[in-house]
Amino acid sequence: MGRYVLRRLLQFVPVFLGTTFLIYALVWAVPGDPFAGKCGDRQCPPDFIEAMTARYGLDQPLIFQYFGYLGKLFTGDFGTTFNGNSIGELIGNAYPITVRLALIALVIQILIGVTAGVLTGLRTNKSFLDNLVLVSTLVLISIPVFVTGSILQIVLGNELGIIDPTVSSEARFDELIVPGFVIGSISMAYITRLTRTSIAENRRADFVRTAIAKGQPARRVVGVHLLRNSAIPVITFLGTDLGSLMGGAIVTEGVFNINGIGGLIFRSIAEKEGFMVTTIVVLLVLVYLIMSLIVDLLYAVLDPRIRYD
Repeated sequence: MGRYVLRRLLQFVPVFLGTTFLIYALVWAVPGDPFAGKCGDRQCPPDFIEAMTARYGLDQPLIFQYFGYLGKLFTGDFGTTFNGNSIGELIGNAYPITVRLALIALVIQILIGVTAGVLTGLRTNKSFLDNLVLVSTLVLISIPVFVTGSILQIVLGNELGIIDPTVSSEARFDELIVPGFVIGSISMAYITRLTRTSIAENRRADFVRTAIAKGQPARRVVGVHLLRNSAIPVITFLGTDLGSLMGGAIVTEGVFNINGIGGLIFRSIAEKEGFMVTTIVVLLVLVYLIMSLIVDLLYAVLDPRIRYD
C-alpha cells in the first residue's frame, strides 16, 4: 500500500505541472487589457501600464512567468491582485464558505441519492416508488441549477418565509442547506440512478444468493454484501464530484448571494485578474488529485479482491 501511494504521489507531479501550466497559459491567452479600468474612468497612462507589466512579470516569456508564479506558490506567496489586495486573504475568506457548501451538498447527495437508489434498486418491478424516483431524477437533471435555485428561493423564501432569500455574510450551516441541495441536485439525481442500477445488477449476483442461502438477515445482506459491492461506481462519482461542486458554485452562489469561491472567480474573470483565477483553479486541481487518490484507496476497503502491491 505504501509503495502504491508513493507511486501515485509521484504521478501527481507531471499531472500537476501539466494542468497548471495549461491553466496558466489559457488564462493569460484571453484577449484584453488586464489593466483596463484600474485608473478609474480615464485610460491608464503608458508609464503606469509599463510599470505594472514589469512589476507582475508580464513582460517575460510565458514559461518564465509560469515557473516564477509556481515558485512563489510553493512558498505560500499567492501574490496580490492588480488593485493591491492579497490573493491569499481573499481566498482564505471565500474558500471555507464554498467548502462548507460543497460538503453539505455531498452529504445531501449521499443521504438522499444513495437511499433512494437502494430502495428503488431493490424494487425494480416498476412500482410506484420506482417510477416516482425515476421521474423526479429526470426532472432534476433536465432543469438548470439556476432555475431550481430561483424556484426554491421564491417559494421557500419569499412565499413561505421558511428560509432567508439570501445567505448572510457568516454563511452558517443552516443557511447553506437549501443552496447545498440546489448545487447538488443534478449530481444527486445521477447518484440515485447509478445506485439503483448497481443495486439491481448485484442483487442477482452469486455472493448475494450465497448470503441468503446461509440464512443471513436481509438487513445484513443489503447493508454489508449488496451495498458494499455496489458502492464502487458511486464512490468514484462522489470523489470527482467534490471538485465539480466547488468549481461549479458560481451560479448557486450568485442566486443566494453567497460570498464564496464562485463569486470570487466570476469577479476575477470580469476584472481580468489572471493571478486570482489561476490560483483558484490550481487549488481545485489539487482537490481533484487528492480525491482521486482517496477514491482509489477506498476501492480496496470496499472490495477485498482489490490489492495494491
